[in-house]
Amino acid sequence: MGEEMGNKLDDLQKIQSIADYQFGRGIGTNLFPSEVRIAHSKRTKKIRHIYLGEELLATLRPTTGLFALTISGAKRMVSEVKPLRLWVKIQDDVEPFVAKGRSVFAKHVVDADSEIRPQEEVIVVNGDIAVVAVGRALLSGKEMKAFRRGVAVRVRKGVAEKS
Repeated sequence: MGEEMGNKLDDLQKIQSIADYQFGRGIGTNLFPSEVRIAHSKRTKKIRHIYLGEELLATLRPTTGLFALTISGAKRMVSEVKPLRLWVKIQDDVEPFVAKGRSVFAKHVVDADSEIRPQEEVIVVNGDIAVVAVGRALLSGKEMKAFRRGVAVRVRKGVAEKS
């Protein structure tokens, strides 16, 4: 049993460190408290999914070694992390479309974290800072605010989509 506990602690430190690297220093412990459950791939034995209770918070992508957030993970970040990073605020009138999983176009971005770099995991929020979707930035935060055309965020999952 001692061996298993050691691995759980190592895994917890590992996922918290990855979250700190990806989302900003200190975020790992807020996003992934010690009571998270870490599921491993049956085939490769590598860390794959992070759960808190029954909710999937994030998936560790094997290709990049970084997290893909779920809506639950994004909501947890919005509530636990101050100041919030890697956010994109959209116009209220496009919220229903983005919530259904449609991409966010630059012309619909009201504001964005200027630290965002292309290909980073981002949280799409509305004017009330409520999570609308999660996805990948195709532009930098500064470009999202400056550009009037093109896709700013490729949405992976919207809050209105069935899982």
